Amino acid sequence: MSDAAVPKFADMIRLEPGEAPEFGAAGRAGFHLLDTTMMFAPRSGGVKRYLLAKNGWLRRHRPDVRHTLVVPGPKTAVGPGGLVSIAAARLPFGDSYRMPTNAMKWESMLRLLEPDVIEAGDVFVPGRAALDAGEALGAPVVGYCHTDAAALAVLHLGDWAHAPAMRRWADAYRRFDRVVAPSRHMAARLAEAGVRRVDVLPLGVDLETFDPGRADRAGLRRRLGLNARTRLLVFAGRPAREKNIEALVCAVERLGDPYRLLLVGAGRDARYSPHVIALDYERDPVRLAELMAGCDAFVHGNPNEPFGLVVLEAMAAGLPVMGPAAGGVGELIDETVGQRAAGAEPADLAEAIDALFARDLSVLSAAARRRAEARHGWNATFEGLMRLYGELLHGGTRPEALPLSA
Repeated sequence: MSDAAVPKFADMIRLEPGEAPEFGAAGRAGFHLLDTTMMFAPRSGGVKRYLLAKNGWLRRHRPDVRHTLVVPGPKTAVGPGGLVSIAAARLPFGDSYRMPTNAMKWESMLRLLEPDVIEAGDVFVPGRAALDAGEALGAPVVGYCHTDAAALAVLHLGDWAHAPAMRRWADAYRRFDRVVAPSRHMAARLAEAGVRRVDVLPLGVDLETFDPGRADRAGLRRRLGLNARTRLLVFAGRPAREKNIEALVCAVERLGDPYRLLLVGAGRDARYSPHVIALDYERDPVRLAELMAGCDAFVHGNPNEPFGLVVLEAMAAGLPVMGPAAGGVGELIDETVGQRAAGAEPADLAEAIDALFARDLSVLSAAARRRAEARHGWNATFEGLMRLYGELLHGGTRPEALPLSA
């Protein structure tokens, strides 16, 4: 795209009264980092929490780094905290997500913001625009692989979609200057597609917000109309097909009393089973932490989860976790902090839940919190990213990617 084709910033951004860009301390001693993704919406999950956590961490620990976040929104505008939205249509039945379609508009915005380094959280329009803008600006571009696009294609379109999705996935990630995966599972999936030089950098958790001290088990049961004998399981997340919620519901139905499943984010009007209590999406992280800490165990049914940030939040809140032995969840849990299921079918999940409650939950709870504290604070994630950005910006030799067996 020629510079003449790039629209003026004033023509693209319309500020509401009282709004002003608040990018923090720019300082040429630091650099301008720009994150962009389509996976940022009012009801978003782990990717949004990662980006907001990064923004807060940079303000506290690296005020010399200017951080801008470019995401879809109802209009093109600049908001507080370095948030820039680009107008995009809502996806039908997309749980508040928006689908960017105008790659030229997206690339133009990224070029106008003139970042020193770009991180793309997907390989859709924002990711492609990040690559093109980075090439035009001479800025390095990092691809953080939060989503298994090929697995989603198979789930929603059928087995025929696997090969073409893998090819497109690999073609996109080969263009990035560095590729980061949140788990060895995702690094292996990228390697299967032909992308072999991948840094594995797990996500983290807010250990102050998600804390066992927020638990009020008796109070939560009273509010939900449950008795003290209830074994209260919880899952928090979008009711998307890949989350395998139906299998969790069937597992709890197989187990029967005294088990109940609390689904946070499914929607208060959702009707699954008499053994299931559905709640709306919880925007307040403190309120979510209170809900989770008041339950007995966290359950997850997706064997292809790229990472499972909500699993870390549950562990930090002092909950044992039951989940499949596969995928990102299988990397986060073991018999010390919970129970792995042999598969993701209802019978497998029910068997693992039953085995979990045959053990001492208080011991598992304490171990889960210790694991979160020892391994999964956000500092390690963001300090690792700062080193990676520094290597790119200063032309350092790229180290070998973390081996998949690490």
